[in-house]
Amino acid sequence: MSACAKGFVDCNVHVDVKDYYGKVLKKTSDLKSNACVAPAHPIPAFIQQALKKVHPEVTAKYYGCGLVVPECLEGCRILDLGSGSGRDCYMLSQLVGEKGHVTGIDMTEDQLEVARTYVDYHMQEFGFKKPNISFVQGYIEALTEAGLEKSSFDIIISNCVVNLSPDKKQVLAEAYNLLKDGGELYFSDVYSSGRLPEEIKNHKVLWGECLGGALWWKDLLRLAEEVGFRPPRLVTASVITVDNRELQDVLGDFKFVSATYRLFKVPKGHDKPCQVIYNGNITGAEDSFQFDCQYTFKVDEVVEVDGEVAGILNHSRFAEDFTFQPCGGPHGPCGVKPRAATVDPFELVLQLEKQSPGSATGGCCSTRSATCCK
Repeated sequence: MSACAKGFVDCNVHVDVKDYYGKVLKKTSDLKSNACVAPAHPIPAFIQQALKKVHPEVTAKYYGCGLVVPECLEGCRILDLGSGSGRDCYMLSQLVGEKGHVTGIDMTEDQLEVARTYVDYHMQEFGFKKPNISFVQGYIEALTEAGLEKSSFDIIISNCVVNLSPDKKQVLAEAYNLLKDGGELYFSDVYSSGRLPEEIKNHKVLWGECLGGALWWKDLLRLAEEVGFRPPRLVTASVITVDNRELQDVLGDFKFVSATYRLFKVPKGHDKPCQVIYNGNITGAEDSFQFDCQYTFKVDEVVEVDGEVAGILNHSRFAEDFTFQPCGGPHGPCGVKPRAATVDPFELVLQLEKQSPGSATGGCCSTRSATCCK
């Protein structure tokens, strides 16, 4: 699998992926590995309700990860990288409301045709007077070339798609450019325990199954920093089992996890530790808000955060959902020292297994989520 330069249309990787997702895969059972399994995380009721309103054909032709739904979406402009048949876009269009907007971009015409067919159906189903959703054909390495405006999105999401790109750094750079200041790239993807050799990268089935193009998780941290993001915040992680002897023989000792990270486009300053109080106004997180695997904020509870988290919360869309107090205020001095965030998804899996044995098994690419979410 060789990376390609400017002419994305002629890139072998993209041609192979389009063929795999447009022609080889006709239904979930056509998948050759268990990389695409539903994660064992409960789905909030309001998201389940939103998914139920998505047309059955859109859901049936969907080959993305489980669910990637960040919080605090009302009125936001969202971009979905590799939107496929549009299942997530239609679910999100309900959550952003008529004042928000969702754009889906995909390179596979067969998938986009399904997505575009049902725009009017869904707007009528949602009771919206005009569409708050659009679909664009293009490459996730060339978002501006596809006509998408720089600094125009509050949130960019991606469901198990970045691994299919031959140029991950370009994807991150394009996403960074399209985000507004304070914006977030919230995405789930497959990561490997080490840099994969060419033999695995050149295996068409493994690439199509989200494994051959998996990024070594340490390279994500490096690439995110190089393009300008604040250090990634790890949200969740779960083990991927392949359960296909032929593919496992090619993969050897490499291990894989699905993981969700938050990457923020906020100023890199010298933010100080402070005390924050969550006000409970985020839909679906009225009692508590899990920011990442280290911080879960309970409503009205005073929490000391380090400068890194303080800076992200204060300069992002979450700013209005928190009260910020300097250390030494009515709740006493802060004892918070900057600490290394948990960024290793394999380490998080081990932590989760100790807390609840067996709970950390599952995959990222949940093509079966249609059944799970009913």
